[in-house]
Amino acid sequence: MENDIMLDKKVIVFQLKDEEYAVEVSKVGGIERLLPITRVPQTAPFVKGVINLRGVVTPIIDLRVRFGIEEQEYNESTRIIILNLDDLEVGLIVDAANDVIDIPKDAIEPPPEVVGAVDVDYIEGVAKLDKRLLILLDLQKVLSNDEMNELKHVEG
Repeated sequence: MENDIMLDKKVIVFQLKDEEYAVEVSKVGGIERLLPITRVPQTAPFVKGVINLRGVVTPIIDLRVRFGIEEQEYNESTRIIILNLDDLEVGLIVDAANDVIDIPKDAIEPPPEVVGAVDVDYIEGVAKLDKRLLILLDLQKVLSNDEMNELKHVEG
């Protein structure tokens, strides 16, 4: 069990505004270009709607809206990161998906009191690599249980 502590964390790095975030590769089902999103009435403001991804209806969340960062027009670099959370597939709209990297475990620190615009509750830790500061998201906290249940109903 001791070796486990030394393992690197393989993450996908993505961008929101001026910050770089990271999610574990193991939770990512894919990265897609922006697809047509069908609005769903009476959902939370950050739920943009659903997409049909290879026959699976997938709820889509705008991470900027979720984190209270001002919205911007989607563009060529906008991506949807498909995540597998428990038994739910959900897509996160991000400004850009940058790269896949390994973060050494010892480069990860607990989250500071305040990290940019994002509520510290969503953050698992921060990693300092060279001149980059990566914010590691705790995906279980980005969506509350109630919100996860709501999204399950959105899937239909």
